[in-house]
Amino acid sequence: STQIAATMHDKGVVASTGAFIEAAVRNSNMNSVQPGFYAIASRSPAAQAVAALVGKDSRVGNLVVSEGRLLHDQHDMSTGGRYDGIYRKIAEASCVGTGANQKCVTYEQLDAAGASLDLASLGVPAWAMQGVKDCPDRARQLEGLIAAGTWDFDPSGTPEQILRQLVSASAKSYESTGLLQSGADTKLTPYETLVAASLVEREAKPQDMGKVARVIVNRLRVDQMLQFDSTVNYTLDRTEVATTDADRAQETAWNTYAMQGLPKTPIAAPSLNALRAMENPEVGPWLYFVTVDKQGTTLFTDDYQEHLRLIARAQRSGILDSSKDSGGR
Repeated sequence: STQIAATMHDKGVVASTGAFIEAAVRNSNMNSVQPGFYAIASRSPAAQAVAALVGKDSRVGNLVVSEGRLLHDQHDMSTGGRYDGIYRKIAEASCVGTGANQKCVTYEQLDAAGASLDLASLGVPAWAMQGVKDCPDRARQLEGLIAAGTWDFDPSGTPEQILRQLVSASAKSYESTGLLQSGADTKLTPYETLVAASLVEREAKPQDMGKVARVIVNRLRVDQMLQFDSTVNYTLDRTEVATTDADRAQETAWNTYAMQGLPKTPIAAPSLNALRAMENPEVGPWLYFVTVDKQGTTLFTDDYQEHLRLIARAQRSGILDSSKDSGGR
């Protein structure tokens, strides 16, 4: 309460630290206040400032990024519903004030800021710098660099400053897994490991992440196309689980049906579990995998004929539409 009182006084919210501390001591909800950013009216009476601080509407700049989320919005092919991207989530979390006085950073402003050529101003870490520079689509260059998790940012900052806060904090989170020391087994750079981890996130259930990571490593070693539907869906505005022949034929810097190797950038925000799986894949010979039932059972093999039999099993179970591809997995 003493530290908060000093901040409140410095920001011109309360006239006296003593009065704030007295009011804080009388309010048991002060114990639940978490570090972060709060919007409190200037020149507030101490008790009112405390009440506002512990109220449910005062917290601002608090962002939750779910695993596998993309920077930009996408729409579901079946329902037409919008799946909000990270930029939209940031825009919503940036709003301060109410009604006509509300101020928010917009989705469009964040999209423009994220495409800046000044990568240092966006907080891009040294280990990702070259990969980001090589991105053929500047609008997608920060994909994967805002990690899944709960983040706090100062909503009074510019779009560039907000992105810098989030990218810098995410880089530290990724590095905490041992990312910079990984690669002895996989032969992947830290940025390539992040790219591959995003594929693991989009393709695997938690219990299968280590095996899917090994499939990626094994295919890269024998120069076999990855052929993941998630990489096809990445650049599509309207997506579904299985993809069409036309979708898979489109040559992009991400479509692993039409190119060798990894996509140019991550295709989503990977969880730390997916990143750890990619840093230390399970040991095995697997080259193929397919989900064979509606319970999510995924089976792995290094034999293509066996893989075809598993695909047929998946089609019989109804989990895979026989008119669509299995993902080449």
